[in-house]
Amino acid sequence: MQDKVLIVGAGAIGAFYGALLAKAGAEVAVACRSDYQIVKRQGYQIISASLGDWTFLPSQVVKTTDDYQGQADYLILCTKMTADIDRAEIIRAAVSPQTTIVFIQNGVETEQELLDAFPDNEIVSGLAFICCNRLQPGQISHLAYGKLTLGQLPAGIGDKTRHLAELFNQSGIDCVAMDDIITGRWTKCVWNAPFNPLSVLSGGLATQDIVRSQESFIRAIMHEVCAIAAACGHPLAENVVDLNIQSTYKMPPYRTSMLLDFENGQPMETEVILGNAVRAGEREHIACPNLKALYALMKLRELKIAESKRQDKR
Repeated sequence: MQDKVLIVGAGAIGAFYGALLAKAGAEVAVACRSDYQIVKRQGYQIISASLGDWTFLPSQVVKTTDDYQGQADYLILCTKMTADIDRAEIIRAAVSPQTTIVFIQNGVETEQELLDAFPDNEIVSGLAFICCNRLQPGQISHLAYGKLTLGQLPAGIGDKTRHLAELFNQSGIDCVAMDDIITGRWTKCVWNAPFNPLSVLSGGLATQDIVRSQESFIRAIMHEVCAIAAACGHPLAENVVDLNIQSTYKMPPYRTSMLLDFENGQPMETEVILGNAVRAGEREHIACPNLKALYALMKLRELKIAESKRQDKR
C-alpha cells in the first residue's frame, strides 16, 4: 500500500526530502505558501550535485493543511523554528489518529510543544545534516551531504520510524534511526550554534571562510555546547568537535539558512539554536561565555532589524 506523506513547509529542506520520498514510491503532497503558484503549475526542480537533477511533482499542492485531502500516514513538518509560527496549529487540520508527526527542524529542547499538543500520535524527531538552498521559487539546489537521523519521542524506534528511514534509504540518501534522538539534537547544535550566527554577524561569509579565520573561537563555542549537553544528560562523542571542524573544511562554501533568512528579511532561528542552549546552560549551571556573547550579539542584530522595519513604515 502506498504511503501517504504531507510535507508542511516545503522550502529547500521540505521540498528536497519530499522529492526523495516520492522517488521511493510514496504519494507526497506539499503545503507551501510563498511558492504556491509556481509549484502548483510545474512542481519542483531539484538540482543535486550527488543525486542528479529531476522534477518533483507533488500529488497535491495546498496553501494550508485545511485544504489537504485524505489521511496522511506521515506529516513531515519542515518550517523554520521561529516565534511567529505555532507549529501545532498549522498542522492540526491534517493530523488524523493514524498520522505519525515528523519534524525535521533545527534547535534543542523544542519537542515538548508537539508532545503536549498531540499526546495520542506518534511523534518523530528528525535531523538533517545537509547543505541545501532554495535558488528561486520552485528550484532547490542540493550542494552536499543529506544524511537524516530519525528517532521516536521521548525515546526509542517505532515501526513507522523504521519504515520511514527505509524509504529515505531507498531514495538514495543515508537515513538512520536512533534510540536517543535528543542526543542527536545536541550533536547537531554543536555545528549550528557557531556557524549560523557567525554567518550573519560576519556580514555574509561562507562557512569555509569562517572556520579558516576563527577555528579556535568556533572550537570554544562547540565545547560549551558539549558541556551543556552532558549536563542535560546527553553526553556527546569525544571527537564530535573535531569531526564537525573537519567536515566544514571539506564541504563546499555554504551560506547558512540563518544567513539566507537574514538577507531575505525573514525571522531567524536565534532562540531555538542559541537561546535554548544558553537557557539550558544557565539551568544546569554550566559556564558558556562564548555562547552567551553570540546570543547577545544576535539579539542586538534582531533589535536593529526591528527598528529599521519600524522606520520603513513611517
